[in-house]
Amino acid sequence: MATNPISRLTEEQYLAIERAAEFKSEFLNGQMFAMSGASMQHGRLQQNLSGELWVRLRGTGWEALLSDMRVRVGKSGMYTYPDISVVCGKPILADDYQDNLLNPIVLFEILSPTTEKCDRGLKFQHYRTIETLQDYILVDQNQIRIEQYTRQADHTWTLRDYQHPDEELKIDSIHVLIPLIGIYEGVEFAAG
Repeated sequence: MATNPISRLTEEQYLAIERAAEFKSEFLNGQMFAMSGASMQHGRLQQNLSGELWVRLRGTGWEALLSDMRVRVGKSGMYTYPDISVVCGKPILADDYQDNLLNPIVLFEILSPTTEKCDRGLKFQHYRTIETLQDYILVDQNQIRIEQYTRQADHTWTLRDYQHPDEELKIDSIHVLIPLIGIYEGVEFAAG
């Protein structure tokens, strides 16, 4: 969730406004939140992840969808645009517009100073209620660091913290290994 909520809306009102809007907004508790633009690091990380996933998921029945695909968290009524969503098999979509994904198995968020607190807190709290979700992956854009939260059989979540370029992100739910060096290729970090 980004900035400045506007007055309370129903989900139907939000969707009507959002579908006609030039810019994306997320939605929770009757409020729309305008999304801010992305940095160069964010764009490169999203592109690199998308490419790595496309190569590994091609022909498997899993599909990676970019941030134009809105995810609806059914239990809470939250609508959000994860940086990448992975779906297994046929995507389940909420309505005839086919623009609200209901069954992601993996969600990626690329952290930024304006979204990190929400991505770690509020969004993850809501995402955990998606029954199909198996992995929630946070990608730092200011250093090599990926935090992977994985749902266990007892519905607890475990954390795996990757911080070295020679490691591989292992996503068992979609049978994928991705070298961190590939994810961070071309990403330049600020000095210090």
